[in-house]
Parts: sequence; structure tokens; C-alpha cells
Amino acid sequence: MGKFEIYQDKRDQYRFRLKASNGQIILASEGYTAKTSCENGIASVKTHAPDDNRYERLTARDGSPYFNLKSSNGQVIGTSEMYSGSSAMENGIASVKSNAPSASVDDLTSS
Repeated sequence: MGKFEIYQDKRDQYRFRLKASNGQIILASEGYTAKTSCENGIASVKTHAPDDNRYERLTARDGSPYFNLKSSNGQVIGTSEMYSGSSAMENGIASVKSNAPSASVDDLTSS
């Protein structure tokens, strides 16, 4: 089973990452100034992850495929890593779909 981790970056912004059961990071968030907003982002991922229409499949400048998960208002709520090919990216999307809805949340922050 996957899990979300809430942590603070070097600028003291709150972020989350979704890890698959093997520990690999499969989705990462933007920075949030408030922990509550970060927690709301996790709730949005859990809600929207099963819907394939919420995934924006993209290609980086170097040709690497990656994806964004978007909320119902079109806002990006999570971004994947860069993948070696489109089939690997599709496997990443499938992993988010299966892991996110029931993932636990670990709060790694001190506050």
C-alpha cells in the first residue's frame, strides 16, 4: 500500500510526496505555505487519482515523458518524475490510481 509523506522543504514550505509500496516516489506536490493547504492537496489527490481524465500527459524538453494530476478546477495538484518512455509513464499513472485513494499519511514535519 502506498503512503503520502508531508514534509517541509528548505524554504519551510509544506510539500507532500506519494510513495508506492516499494518506496518509490510516484507523485510530488508544489510548495504550500500552510500545512492545512498541503493536507487539502492530499485529499484532492485521493479524490481525483482514479479519474484518467485528470492526468495531463506531457513531454519535457529533453523528450522525457511525465504527467500532472489536475483537480476539477484544472489546478495541478501533483507532478510525476521524468520517465524513460511512455509505457513507464503509463505504469506510473496506474500506480498513482491504485495507491493514492487508500494511502496513509505520514507527517514528517516538526509542527
